[in-house]
Amino acid sequence: MEIIYHGHSSIQIIAGDKSLVIDPFLRGNELAVTKPEEIKTDVILLTHAHADHIMDADLIAKINDAPVVANPELAAYMSWKGVKTKGMNIGGTIDLGFAQAKMIQAFHSSGIVLEEEQRILYGGMPAGYIVKINGVNILHAGDTALFSDMKMIGERHAIDVAFIPIGDHYTMGVEDALQAAEWFKAKVVVPVHYNTFPVIRQEAESFVERLQASGQQGLVLKPGEKMSV
Repeated sequence: MEIIYHGHSSIQIIAGDKSLVIDPFLRGNELAVTKPEEIKTDVILLTHAHADHIMDADLIAKINDAPVVANPELAAYMSWKGVKTKGMNIGGTIDLGFAQAKMIQAFHSSGIVLEEEQRILYGGMPAGYIVKINGVNILHAGDTALFSDMKMIGERHAIDVAFIPIGDHYTMGVEDALQAAEWFKAKVVVPVHYNTFPVIRQEAESFVERLQASGQQGLVLKPGEKMSV
């Protein structure tokens, strides 16, 4: 099984001839090396409604005739864009056939800004996912602040790989992300949601060095790079 990091918070999990993508944001990311038209996938998972997490979801869904999984409010919005959707909510698990995805809580905001109309659509509660494929548990924390129930999540789920935001300003920064990593107890931690914009510049290598100094394994992936699980 392979995981491709597409930059920002977008990852793609590939198991055999099946694939899922989380939070595709390629056209708006100058660091991305993949175009949305190049993504082949069976399903798209969305953590919340901000543009830097949903921008390419409808295009990729239409190209692949793939459903979009999201909270009910965001799923309704995506359905209005002409794609198939599967609405779910925090605490629930959806069976995707080749994988199971459990939606977990995140502390953040979620909305769709309609600039021309000067209004904001409510985007439902933000979330993360624990995706189980072939006995491997992959956690995508979504955009989130640090919260103590991360410890419970780590105790209840044997997490193999955790994708954790480190950018600060909009999400956890490095210090809080180090605490989150300790609580999640993942075998490998990969930092995400950094360097895409000036305000979230971080030294990912330094974060990983500090992880490893505390006894945890970390890995920095550049956009387009893969890891095997």
